[in-house]
Amino acid sequence: MRAPIGNFTDARPAPDCLDLLTEPVARAVRAWQGAVPADQLVFVDTDPAIADTAAFVEHHGAELLDQSANCVVVAGKRAGGSTLAACVVLSRTRVDVNGVVRKQLGARKASFAPMDTAVGETGMEYGGITPVGLPADWPLFVDSAVLDTEWVLIGSGRRRGKLIVPGKAFADLPGAVVLEALGI
Repeated sequence: MRAPIGNFTDARPAPDCLDLLTEPVARAVRAWQGAVPADQLVFVDTDPAIADTAAFVEHHGAELLDQSANCVVVAGKRAGGSTLAACVVLSRTRVDVNGVVRKQLGARKASFAPMDTAVGETGMEYGGITPVGLPADWPLFVDSAVLDTEWVLIGSGRRRGKLIVPGKAFADLPGAVVLEALGI
């Protein structure tokens, strides 16, 4: 199969690659529902040594920067409590944590979650966290520009491999809230 974007030598429908995904991501792919069929989620095998966005696009093509998204875990704090959420923004932007995210969470303070928390709570590898398979009770904030992108390259739950997902599919993920200007 040829990947819809990028130049990858190993591209397959994600439902055919469940053994290459972390358990939460594989479970989400198995239970996939929504307007986009699960077989339109594409897994591409990639080198984990170049999983970070800058190295990845340098190796696989600068055009992927406009077609890639990052998923980050944030923590909002208020009245002694903390709420975890995930944010998906295009890779050429950064998450407006202290503006949009803080307001959405109704938090006094918001920040990126510590690596140990992000990894432990998602069951995914740091540098590969994806919105597919996040805890169902988490808010998932998605920048509207992600939905406007035909195909989006995102983590697969591991540093090895990426998912290519139709942008419109992010609106159907559990807990998804589409926001304008989440990525600045």
